[in-house]
Amino acid sequence: MSQSRATQSPPITKTGCCIVGAGPAGAVLALLLAKAGVAVTLIEAHRDFDREFRGDTVHPSTLDLLAQLGLAEKTLALCHSRVSSVTLETKEGPFSPLNLEGLQLAFPFIAIIPQARLLELLTHEASRYPNFRLLLSSTVQELVIEEGQVRGVRYTQDRATTELRADVVIAADGRFSKIRKLADIEPTTDGSPMDILWFRLPRESSDGSGLVGRNTPGRALVMIDRGSHWQVGYIIAKGGYQQLRAAGLQKLRSALRELAPFLGDRADTVTDWKEVSLLSVESSCCAQWYRPGLLLIGDAAHAMSPIGGVGINYAIQDAIATFHALVGPLRRGRVSVYDLDAVQQRRRPPTRWVQWVQTAMAKQVLGSSLQKGTTIHVPKLLRFVVSLKPVRRLLGHMLAYGPRPEPLDTSLFSSPS
Repeated sequence: MSQSRATQSPPITKTGCCIVGAGPAGAVLALLLAKAGVAVTLIEAHRDFDREFRGDTVHPSTLDLLAQLGLAEKTLALCHSRVSSVTLETKEGPFSPLNLEGLQLAFPFIAIIPQARLLELLTHEASRYPNFRLLLSSTVQELVIEEGQVRGVRYTQDRATTELRADVVIAADGRFSKIRKLADIEPTTDGSPMDILWFRLPRESSDGSGLVGRNTPGRALVMIDRGSHWQVGYIIAKGGYQQLRAAGLQKLRSALRELAPFLGDRADTVTDWKEVSLLSVESSCCAQWYRPGLLLIGDAAHAMSPIGGVGINYAIQDAIATFHALVGPLRRGRVSVYDLDAVQQRRRPPTRWVQWVQTAMAKQVLGSSLQKGTTIHVPKLLRFVVSLKPVRRLLGHMLAYGPRPEPLDTSLFSSPS
């Protein structure tokens, strides 16, 4: 692990839990700990939340959590759209394997909410507690390590370096986690047959709303309603970006018009490859999520495929499990590796199961279509099985909550006796 190396000692501050990364996992964990009376510091490298996020799908499991925190009404008051079913355009016609309508759920839909607004809401709520501190424009430079134990971090803010001591450091800084790298933890990557090109297109009120998906032979498209514009994900075969770019933007524009004819001339608003961002899709997971004094959660521990839009929700499930495992030890001021291992033992199995399903779907359905240049094909037997009510109900609950949901124990917010 990277050791602290400084010729001049920076000022030292102290907290109970230091969370690096104010994404969904970090923000939720910080709020839960703050409500439980634990001193928590949330460190974020950006100056605010006003930037482009790709993950905006908030599933019923997360909406249930927000309801328990008294934030569901405020969350749904944010500009959002709702999706209750997933439909694939296939060779044999539309195929809808997932539907939340009719299930006995408090929130039988997926809310598509701008992640920036959700993070603002969560951190604003946490700021009501005096034991919470949010450090924006703050970049962690190194881990503070003593006798093999992570004791905190050193971060810079306004060109000044500060050493923050903590009983535990939580890395919630995403799939390209700097903290993970400093801790010499390497994830294992599962193969993916696809990449995604992200860009914006103007949206008109007549377009429809929510989540739009399209598929033609060898091509696939997903469009996320952002209010004033569409966030477009053009799905291509893994490694196909350079070939597409060599063919020119006109090739991309033609594909967009073929996939979504309603766009019309708006496809021509993409005028430069600088407007297009390449996401190399991968699914990965670390064999060990912790070091003494340090725990990885969310994408830092396991990057999820975009299939199903479950990434935010699994990161938040990690945060809930982390809260349950660490709130007691943090109150006592001593977090052991056994406490950290408890989080991994709880969360890694369901995460790996979902990643296996995502990978199988990507390779067998999307991958085959992209590589062979064919429309998505769904066998008759699969269509029949999915049409059965018990199977549809099971698939709906799996989409809503996953294989191991994390109910929140609100009694832990009470002051310890």
